[in-house]
Amino acid sequence: MQTPVYSYPQLFINGQWLSSASAQPHIDVINPANGQIVATTANANQQDVDRAISAAKSAFAHWSVTTAEQRKQWILAIADEMQNRFSDLTRAISLTMGCPYEVSKDAQVQSAIDAFREFADLAHVAQGAETVGNVIQNHLAVGVCVLINPWNYPLSQLVGKLGPALAAGCTVVVKPSEQTPIQDLIIAEIIEKIGLPAGVFNVITGYGADIGSHLCAHPDVDMVSFTGSTAAGVKVAQAAAPSVKRVCQELGGKSPYIITEDANLEAAVRYGVEDVMFNSGQTCSALTRMLVPKSQYQQILDIAKRVCEENIVGDPADPKTTMGPLSSKRQQQRVLEYIQTGIDEGAQLLTGGFELPEELQQGAYVMPTIFTDVSNDMTIAREEIFGPVLCIIPYTDEEEAINIANDTIYGLSSSVYAKDPQSALALARQIRAGQCFIQGAYFTTKAPFGGFKQSGNGREWGLEGLKEFLEIQSIITV
Repeated sequence: MQTPVYSYPQLFINGQWLSSASAQPHIDVINPANGQIVATTANANQQDVDRAISAAKSAFAHWSVTTAEQRKQWILAIADEMQNRFSDLTRAISLTMGCPYEVSKDAQVQSAIDAFREFADLAHVAQGAETVGNVIQNHLAVGVCVLINPWNYPLSQLVGKLGPALAAGCTVVVKPSEQTPIQDLIIAEIIEKIGLPAGVFNVITGYGADIGSHLCAHPDVDMVSFTGSTAAGVKVAQAAAPSVKRVCQELGGKSPYIITEDANLEAAVRYGVEDVMFNSGQTCSALTRMLVPKSQYQQILDIAKRVCEENIVGDPADPKTTMGPLSSKRQQQRVLEYIQTGIDEGAQLLTGGFELPEELQQGAYVMPTIFTDVSNDMTIAREEIFGPVLCIIPYTDEEEAINIANDTIYGLSSSVYAKDPQSALALARQIRAGQCFIQGAYFTTKAPFGGFKQSGNGREWGLEGLKEFLEIQSIITV
């Protein structure tokens, strides 16, 4: 039997590595590229949850009254040590979720480190106060926060929650996905090394089905920040509701991308295809519905097929690989079922589908796939597939394009590529989504991130992300 690359038999609670109170066996973490066990972690139970929350509650009284400058220096110290562990973090993410190593270096790790540093200066905002007439408005930390993160961008999602929580003066209990827990445990090692006060940061590894509800319902938790599917988000909200705690959720998406008739088609189509195929399609904000003018339909299909087939699908360790496997065999099966549903409902495969090269069949791979002849009422156009699957939907005029774009239960992201930025902006303002990328723009942590409708509530990143972790206290003077 192969020895796992990583072994974390304990949980990080109150500044110490502690054995789980659970009698359940450890959790095996699988490398989706080959099906081999790459790590083992502790399997927490509800008693462990109670211990972690108790530690965070005890630490809050001291941590919440530290100065902004102190919190800033702690954040920078963590970021510095993350930079020192750069290769460890990159390898952990690539091995556990399948993102190619060369892609992970920047998209999964360096960008997260850079973003974490940005929260250091926001500690001063958190400590600030405004005076309006005879009212002093203080900013106070929300309290004990549970941070529940997904597997697709595991370090980035952790940073987007942990950075503002620490800057605000909150203490945290972190629950990573059981599929990708290693980067969170490396962060625990970093925090232990730099000497962050005990209880400010706690990590418990376990199955969401076993401990998720208890984490969200716990009376000593003041806020839950959750990223994941809309269905799971509903359960989080239901568990949190009886104690009336704050809930911030970044959930699913089925984001539209409108290409106008006068756009640069080569640039616009390339941008859309590459967006969907990045990270093997496992991006909640991916532009999975490409809305294109009927008058240029065939020309667009020709470009899309060519760009899609440029991808090199293979071993994440190979520097030439641009697309690795999906995160698990279960996710692979889910995506393949959606592909079959698309075929059954009358959509046509332009490229991709079920066939896999023999050398990839041990892993959780799905070839980059594009559907044509898609109508917006089809399942593949309405449900989040979370894999490398693009739907191309024709429209007659821009009014119809806007109607199709907004005909969804989601509202996380969107995009417009038009003749020029002004034309794109006019369309962007009509789309009901939390973000809109125009003329080939890319994600930035400077922009608040979050959704309308069933894509969630609240915002992450930047100043708006910090505000989620703050309460406003009004002091009225004479």
